[in-house]
Amino acid sequence: MRFLDRLQPLGLLALRLVLGAIMIDHGYGKVFHGGLAQHVLHVQSLGLPGWLAYLSAGAEFVGGMLLVAGLFTRCASAAILIDMLVAIWKVHWKNGIFGKGGYEFPLTLATIALALIFSGAGPIALDAIRGGRGGTARPKKA
Repeated sequence: MRFLDRLQPLGLLALRLVLGAIMIDHGYGKVFHGGLAQHVLHVQSLGLPGWLAYLSAGAEFVGGMLLVAGLFTRCASAAILIDMLVAIWKVHWKNGIFGKGGYEFPLTLATIALALIFSGAGPIALDAIRGGRGGTARPKKA
C-alpha cells in the first residue's frame, strides 16, 4: 500500500477544495447582499461582541478563497477552525451531535481545518510555489 503515499498531494488538494468551497458558500451571504448586518445582530444575540461577526465572515469567505488557492493555508485553516469551534459552542452544542441543527457538520469542517493546519497545503498549492510554511515544500539543499 506504499504506492498510495504518492497520492497524498491529491488528498490534501481534495481537503482544501472541499473545505474552501463550503466556506466560500457559507460566507458569501454574510459578506454580500446585506447579510453582514444581519450576521452582526446574530452574533450579538449569542452574547458575543458584534465586531466578531466581521472576523467570522472574513474567516469563512476570504479563508475559503485562500484554501482553494492554497495560499496561507495554515492561517486560513486556523481561522476556520476557530470559527467552527465558536459555532459549535454557541449555536449547535445544545442540539447534540446528530440532532437537527447539531454539531456533526461543523465538527467535520473543524476536523478538516485541523488536518490542514497539521499537514499544510501540499505541493499542489500556491504555498508550495512561494515556499511558504503553509505548504509542505522541502528545504533546498546547499
